[in-house]
Amino acid sequence: MSEQLEIEWKTALTKEEYTRLLTKLNITEFFIQTNSYFDTPTFTLQSKKCGLRIRLLDTYAELTLKSPQPVGKLETTDQLTLAEAKELLQLGRIPNEGAVAQALETLGIHPAEVVKFAELTTKRAELPINEGLLAIDESWAHNLHDYELELEVDEAHADQAHFLNLLNNWNLTFHPTKNKIQRAKEAADSTK
Repeated sequence: MSEQLEIEWKTALTKEEYTRLLTKLNITEFFIQTNSYFDTPTFTLQSKKCGLRIRLLDTYAELTLKSPQPVGKLETTDQLTLAEAKELLQLGRIPNEGAVAQALETLGIHPAEVVKFAELTTKRAELPINEGLLAIDESWAHNLHDYELELEVDEAHADQAHFLNLLNNWNLTFHPTKNKIQRAKEAADSTK
């Protein structure tokens, strides 16, 4: 179990901006992650501005609950093996115990109440820079295909002005974007 404060700034990118940024930063290494998103059938977590996902990576998986904080989001994460995660996804549920289950209970939600409602796959490149950790993403979900730049910062660099200055230095336009869970939900809803 781990808890971490996530403070991030993000912008949508056009395909041209995405390609230009990869070239400018000489990015050639990527990894694939697939997020499966969960909520109650009445989207209780969404109403509390929380998000719940199982993330599959190459060699491991993790279950993460994101909860709003005065600044950023608290990420409560339980590590899973790939086999555990794949079994949970096949069953369409999450574990009934662990730090995430306990955090859900404090929100008044029993883990058995949540169901999977969307999935999003991302091809990601990460690059540590002075300002924080840069993530350059290309994502797919149903009819969605988009590009995004995220900068994860610590509290010392929490000012959005740092991010906007970075975009300006790289000749990128700030395009407000919804978070991945919202975009995945909208993509899933559009196919119903």
